[in-house]
Amino acid sequence: MKGATAVSPGRAPAVAAPAFWAPAKRRLRAADPTLASIIARHPRVRLVSRGDGFSTLARSIVGQQISVKAADSVWARLVERCPQMTPAALLRRRIATLRACGLSGRKAEYLRDLACHFADGRLDLQQLAGQPDDAVIDCLTDIRGIGRWTAEMFLIFNLQRPDVFPLDDLGLLKAISRHYFGGESTAGLLRGAGRERVAQLGARWTPYRSVATWYLWRSLDPVPVEY
Repeated sequence: MKGATAVSPGRAPAVAAPAFWAPAKRRLRAADPTLASIIARHPRVRLVSRGDGFSTLARSIVGQQISVKAADSVWARLVERCPQMTPAALLRRRIATLRACGLSGRKAEYLRDLACHFADGRLDLQQLAGQPDDAVIDCLTDIRGIGRWTAEMFLIFNLQRPDVFPLDDLGLLKAISRHYFGGESTAGLLRGAGRERVAQLGARWTPYRSVATWYLWRSLDPVPVEY
């Protein structure tokens, strides 16, 4: 994916893994034997950023409330219709064209609204990159169709922030349930005392909760998710 390797249409070249990755792995292995075992099973994969903020946000919108497999399928069809995944290119596609890719009408509108924010300068990613995590989330969630989960995916995959813990991510909760809570229902981990238990578990992984989250995802699916 680097150097001379071909890049798929609509996809920016991958950039290097973050500098904190190796020290994060060492710290997490020392702090948590369960996570140490998961990390050991995935020695050759790591988080990469493709450096394209628009594609990261667009793909996160596509992935809302559907499985990774379904999101990949919709995204592939979208890239077929819009090979150069830029705000200007997306704005040239009609809502009906976007819906034909498998998007709901609402998600199609969200993608166009996101493209408008980029095209008219309301969303400045260079400025956003210098902001703390909470400020980035506040800014992004002002845009239609972007909730906290989507903003957190942007923080992890595009800005490569080390300590993001997406408490509403169903994949993360499924992995935590499997490895730490005896396989109990993830529904109970989304709110109340269950949510607090997840937050307390995550506290042991600070300041590298993004890395812990990424490896817990790998425990469910060894193929890295890309946004």
